[in-house]
Amino acid sequence: MRSFALDRVPLCNAWLGVSKPVIGMVHLRALPGAPGYRGDYGAVRDAAIRDAMALADGGVHGVILENFGDTPFFPGAVPAHTIAHMTELAAAVVQRVGPGVPVGVNVLRNDGCAALSIAHAVGAQFVRINILCGARVTDQGVIQGVAHDVMRLRRSLGADRVRVFADVDVKHSAPLGVRPVEDEVHDVIDRGGADAVIVSGAGTGKATDLDKLARVKAAAGDTPVFVGSGVTAETIADYAAHADGFIVGTSLKVDGVADHPVDTDRVRQLIASL
Repeated sequence: MRSFALDRVPLCNAWLGVSKPVIGMVHLRALPGAPGYRGDYGAVRDAAIRDAMALADGGVHGVILENFGDTPFFPGAVPAHTIAHMTELAAAVVQRVGPGVPVGVNVLRNDGCAALSIAHAVGAQFVRINILCGARVTDQGVIQGVAHDVMRLRRSLGADRVRVFADVDVKHSAPLGVRPVEDEVHDVIDRGGADAVIVSGAGTGKATDLDKLARVKAAAGDTPVFVGSGVTAETIADYAAHADGFIVGTSLKVDGVADHPVDTDRVRQLIASL
């Protein structure tokens, strides 16, 4: 396999020579203010650090934090207290995993400016934005793209080294109108400014369609394409034929359940299967 190269996304020397980077998910428990918050922020913090370290010990090439437990999600801007707590947690993870494991931020459902601000503040190296361009029907209602705000904020902060990973045909959503996925890919790259593209299945942990992945890869050209759901030790080799990297969460958890702790043995098995 060719060595991983992101000329537009220099995600530190940790990824130089890596054939297919694996990014592990740190699914944060419900944060203060969310309906599911249990009143113990220390436990939230301990779980985030534990999962990040388990992923790093298992051999992943990066981790990404998201406020997975904050359902129901805000469709746009999240409250200031959510940003504050995610900043503290991201800073703790960056400090613990060290410079060899790039850290990313995703603020659900689509607060790209918050994600970018957090990443810039703590020295994280990339963000994931579910709907960078266009509009999608979701369980939060209709969500519109945020590229115009995110890219201007990145320029004004001088945060060009914080790279934007953008979903196409993102999970847990439907398009307002039917259009080829290739058109979405061209939009997020050429008009939205995405540095990498993510393609996933219908929902968390759901398999990504191989044909759709191949179409996205063909349309993306030199822009890296990551598989964003459904990657397991059994399927990663099939996806590797068309993908430049992987974002993996559910299959790396105890019993393969998304809100369970990370299982380091599962992480090692996945890395060994690549």
